[in-house]
Amino acid sequence: MKRNLIVPGMAFPYLLVCLIAAWSFGLLAQLPSSASASSPMQQQHTYTGPAGSRPYFVYTPENYRVGTAVPLIVMLHGCTQTAVDFAAGTQMNQLADQYNFIVVYPQQTSAYNQNLCWNWFLPSNQVRDRGEPAIIVGIARTIEQNTSLWTIDPNRIYVAGISAGASMAVILGATYPDIFAAIGLHSGVEYQAATSAMKGLKVMRQGGPDPVQQGQAAYAAMGSVARAIPTIVFQGTGDAVVNPVNGDQVVQQWMQTDYLASSDTYNANFNRPTSVKIGQPPGGHSYTIFKWNDSNGSELQEYWKVDGMGHAWSGGNPTGSYTDPLGPNASLAMYQFFMNHPMHEALAWWHPRSIGSRLLKGLRRLGSASYEIPL
Repeated sequence: MKRNLIVPGMAFPYLLVCLIAAWSFGLLAQLPSSASASSPMQQQHTYTGPAGSRPYFVYTPENYRVGTAVPLIVMLHGCTQTAVDFAAGTQMNQLADQYNFIVVYPQQTSAYNQNLCWNWFLPSNQVRDRGEPAIIVGIARTIEQNTSLWTIDPNRIYVAGISAGASMAVILGATYPDIFAAIGLHSGVEYQAATSAMKGLKVMRQGGPDPVQQGQAAYAAMGSVARAIPTIVFQGTGDAVVNPVNGDQVVQQWMQTDYLASSDTYNANFNRPTSVKIGQPPGGHSYTIFKWNDSNGSELQEYWKVDGMGHAWSGGNPTGSYTDPLGPNASLAMYQFFMNHPMHEALAWWHPRSIGSRLLKGLRRLGSASYEIPL
């Protein structure tokens, strides 16, 4: 597994500070090599919208034909990575060829973060219709609306990422639950875990705030489009960059968010999963899969804890940075989870259950607001 001197998920204004922070982590100095320019990234574009501009790469399977509605998976790289590098490491393009879906890789640039991190720790990037979340959603919408090149199933749009990319995917799930049917998180942190770069470093080393509190914050960020978001989380127990406690906290945060957004139909207990499965690929890391179902028996959360794995994409290809081929295949697991969780049609506004759900959510918001009034 390749490692970087720069800590994924962070951004500092000066290189010296970056070096000091990395030294304090005791990390080895080695920047990742980018994947070859001949990597199968078929189309490179630039998105420009009200919130800003970013390049992005789209992978279209060779046998895909316009007119066939297919899923779209948004893949968010980590710090010091590029879109091409991330594609090589996750092998998501190969899955796209096999299962016929479109993959888009938004690319952070050094103009906005010198280490190519998504700026998940800035408050301006933790809300809807602003900053990097709005740019990433703008990219997804551009692809969906370009019907001359692609036919995207609007009920099957997903987002996944690693490290800083996973932390941004958490934000996207909270701020755009009407866009993303489900989210995949690898080695990330909970919603609004930090509001500055220095606080972000502390979260990565020690863990974030109370997951119940952050779950409530994520629910509040959902606003009028709140709904339970299916989540799949991967975390290595040997991660020296993002403390493994963050994996537990991400799961617990979404457990609380989904409880509030589901009108009590999802009331899971972190310590009492619906099912537990232990596995191990030949010669690889052992792992445990925890699953939680809602009151209807439908799975809503999945948590893969990979024994001894560091800060790396589980089951990834070593041609990409931050990968560990000895872990279970995270890309395949996320794809399968996504396909089991399409966006369901919303109930008509006049449906009794819809009215009751909105009324309950409104009362909750009034109740939570009363506790936030300064005394």
